[in-house]
Amino acid sequence: MLPSQALLPAVVFALAALQALASDTFMAAVYEHAVILPHPTQEPGPASDALALMNKNMDVLEGAIKEAAQQGAHIIVTPEDGIYGWQFTRESIYPYLEDIPDPVLNWTPCTDPSRFGPAPVQERLSCMARNNSIYVVANIGDKKLCNSSDPSCPRDGRYQYNTDVVFDTQGKLVARYHKYNLFRSETQFDYPKEPEAVTFETPFGKFGIFTCFDILFYEPAVVLVSKMQVDTVLFPTAWMNVLPFLTAIEFHSAWAMGMGVNLLSANTHNTTKAMTGSGLFTPEGPAAYHYDSATEEGRLLLAELSAHPRLSPTYPPAINWSLHATSIEKFPGENDTFSGTVRKDIFTFRELGHKDGNYTVCQGDLCCHLVYQMSNKRRDEVYVLGAFDGLHGSLIKYHWQICTLLKCPSTNLSTCGQPVETAQTKFEMFSLSGTFGTSYVFPEVLYSGVQLAPGEFEVLCDGRLKSKHGTSKPLLTATLFGRLYEKD
Repeated sequence: MLPSQALLPAVVFALAALQALASDTFMAAVYEHAVILPHPTQEPGPASDALALMNKNMDVLEGAIKEAAQQGAHIIVTPEDGIYGWQFTRESIYPYLEDIPDPVLNWTPCTDPSRFGPAPVQERLSCMARNNSIYVVANIGDKKLCNSSDPSCPRDGRYQYNTDVVFDTQGKLVARYHKYNLFRSETQFDYPKEPEAVTFETPFGKFGIFTCFDILFYEPAVVLVSKMQVDTVLFPTAWMNVLPFLTAIEFHSAWAMGMGVNLLSANTHNTTKAMTGSGLFTPEGPAAYHYDSATEEGRLLLAELSAHPRLSPTYPPAINWSLHATSIEKFPGENDTFSGTVRKDIFTFRELGHKDGNYTVCQGDLCCHLVYQMSNKRRDEVYVLGAFDGLHGSLIKYHWQICTLLKCPSTNLSTCGQPVETAQTKFEMFSLSGTFGTSYVFPEVLYSGVQLAPGEFEVLCDGRLKSKHGTSKPLLTATLFGRLYEKD
């Protein structure tokens, strides 16, 4: 037997090797939180009432954070609006806001809570991170005083920002992000003067962060991935599901695959607002996800993810999203199209009238091509191939190019494009492609019951979204979402 002194270098080396190996992956968690909401009011209430409400929500979040840490999670993301909800005016949200300093000031609220004035929410979040040795990501409100020397200073003399904060395992504030793309109902908050590209380094990769509606825009979403080269995006959200396309799990999984990064998406849970759908999404598909429109319960999700997905041997290759579709010399089946509405967007549709086929529909500069074979052609179910090339949105408009294989709610073609959650038809195969004018295309397949299809489809280098075998469940949609940011 070797003496203990001789074993020591071997033990140290073994531990170092294990630590280096562990840094290739990390345990991530997201918590979908059923937020306890305040009573709606136009005027600000007492600060004590605001803090009491926030503490009720933080009690729930703290339980999830402790559980995640006990299961080995290195980082946990909690939802947008997860601490106080969303039923506010500009005035009534004020008691819920704190002054959040710049992280460069090297502040740990848990050990120095009064350094920047009263900050009970930041103090408690910091202590949750410190006491559980886990990175904690939360969404709160920031307030910043301004005066008449600032021409854009609001009339009440302060800026109010929808803000994400990140505390490291010691409780130090390491990131602060002010949401740049506010949704139309967020009148209680101000737009930052400039978009922020917020990143921070960890022992398990480079992280970026933005909030909800931001994911649909070039800044900050594409900037963080394409220019800042982050490995993982942290994504607090309060996402209202909109079938058939903008369902949270559907689009967030598609975005992670299209951008080639991890996305840690934590959604608010509120069935009356159609808010549900969280997940740990990777370039290869979802590692874990949750969608529940029936109950009012929160849900903790955990998964082991690659810390540096671009270095993974399974990292998807570069894709030319228009190569296959533009190589088709003659587009078959361009006649017999009709218009249908998805929310307010006018699509061009073509009914799949046979058990198998080879069809194309075009709109604007986009032609979508589909080859398919159904397992069984049911008379009571109608599917269409659809194309959309145009601006989407009411107040804020952004340009989509969408190719979709889509189930209609009924045999009445006028219903095509309306929400549908169930289907009975399976496909032996499908191959969907389009003449996209952008390299930013996001692929996803959605099954009956609003379920994803991990591992059951692939995207070929020539831009085809293709089933690997047959669909194991009935199909709702197979979709390629293209974003032409320059046409917004």
